[in-house]
Amino acid sequence: MSDVQYLSDREVEEFLDDVDKNKDGNIEYSEIEHKLDEVHKEIAPEAKPHHLHHESLGDEARHAFLRSMIGSNENRIPRHEFVTVVRGWRIPSLEQDKKEEQNEKNYLKSLSRWRRARSYFAVHGPEIMFLALVVSMHLAFSIWQMVKYLTQMEVRYAFGWGVVLAKTCAGALYPAFFFLILSMSRYFSTYLRRNYYISRFINWDLSQSFHIKMSIVALTLATLHAIGHLTGTFLYGSRPAQQDDVAALLGPHAVPRPYKDYVSSLPGWSGLTAYILFLILALLSIPQVRRWSYEAFQLGHLLMFPIIGLLMAHGTAALLQWPMFGYWLAFPTLFILIERIVRIAVGFHRISAELEILDGETVRITATMPKERVWRYEAGQYVFLQVPEISYFQWHPFTISVCIGREMQLHIKTDGNWTGRLGKLAGDTGVRHIKVGINGPFGAPAQRFYSFNQSIVVGAGIGVTPFSGILADLQERDNRRHEGKTSLAPGSLLQHKEVEKSETGDIEETSPSNWHPEGNRRVDFHWMVRDRNYLLWFSDLLNK
Repeated sequence: MSDVQYLSDREVEEFLDDVDKNKDGNIEYSEIEHKLDEVHKEIAPEAKPHHLHHESLGDEARHAFLRSMIGSNENRIPRHEFVTVVRGWRIPSLEQDKKEEQNEKNYLKSLSRWRRARSYFAVHGPEIMFLALVVSMHLAFSIWQMVKYLTQMEVRYAFGWGVVLAKTCAGALYPAFFFLILSMSRYFSTYLRRNYYISRFINWDLSQSFHIKMSIVALTLATLHAIGHLTGTFLYGSRPAQQDDVAALLGPHAVPRPYKDYVSSLPGWSGLTAYILFLILALLSIPQVRRWSYEAFQLGHLLMFPIIGLLMAHGTAALLQWPMFGYWLAFPTLFILIERIVRIAVGFHRISAELEILDGETVRITATMPKERVWRYEAGQYVFLQVPEISYFQWHPFTISVCIGREMQLHIKTDGNWTGRLGKLAGDTGVRHIKVGINGPFGAPAQRFYSFNQSIVVGAGIGVTPFSGILADLQERDNRRHEGKTSLAPGSLLQHKEVEKSETGDIEETSPSNWHPEGNRRVDFHWMVRDRNYLLWFSDLLNK
């Protein structure tokens, strides 16, 4: 990267023109204060406790900040003197950033299309292949069903255009519900995330987004399927002129069959009920409802079990073809049922924990996991947390920030409704023992940290929690290797040194001077914070 260039003369003059409203050649304190208020309203309309315009700080903090920036207690500063003050702030020039950005764009344009395509595919190729597999499965089964019913004239004579539309959408619904349900299994994704090649093929970090998109696709296909039957198949098949064709297809016992008999049949009422429940589930999942009532969102998802049961029964009558939907649903549903049973049994087993307020917007929960939990809690994973004193039905995901042995810590930012109530539980003392429910652990982006020899870790604010667990884990491994300790005792791992992985899998220490690309692990850790007090969150770890 080139040397940093600070604000140019033109940028400084533009800033002063913007501040000097009355154009009198002087910069008044009130003008600077007004400009600061405008910036606050633009970048932080809802003030947080660390913001200067938060009501808890009053005007003193803002005045102290401004006076420290302008370096004077005068209420009016000549413009030519304020130029020197602005240059003393040493603010990087935006023109330099724009120039470097333009240079990068020009370099990319200079590359051939083949080179750019190869570079893009090297990064996104596996994900594109996975999405291509999903799309191709939808197209394959929908086209198969469409061709099948377009070429079966006896079916079209009996039920008209509606059966073609309904069955075409039904073919696409088979893989849609398969991926929709399977994407709900957190244990399944956690297990497969460990495999490097599968993780290259499937981006597990986007599983929630994939689940939402598959829900939209499934709901759209289900709507078209219902339209095809309700306004096409049932209406056409109940006409008197089609009764002979229906009898030839389904048998003499199937006629006469009015419209209401189609709706009240097993395929009719089961499909219609499943569709209505699916609509309710979708409405309860929209962001507005989720923010209004998280319990409604979670309880609404329990509708998936009767929906799956109704869909399995939907095609068992085998009126037009062999029922296949149940077989598509069986495999992912089995995973979900086992997972939910385990999560209910484990999650509602209360664990004693300590709740501690670290600052105005951060709390820490420390809990010791019972020995009955046989699976390991590792750095970079996350758990679902429930606090009965707040709600029995709300489970919220939080990253394991530190985990040494069976002792686990969660650092939580109290900027939401539920987390705000959690912060108030500590009371005036700031420390309280509470009971919690913990589900997990589940896979997270940082879970495969040890698969790479060199990692660049970048975190902002509370976003550092996945990586603090990694550093703590590295510290613990170093302690065990060199000191035989199992806690965060003083060590040398984080004092600007790298770690080396031996053939036995242990972590060995090495200095930067003898670092080699192969067989070593290097971590570059970058943490951006608004306030130096944030460093106290992990002071025990960072001081090692």
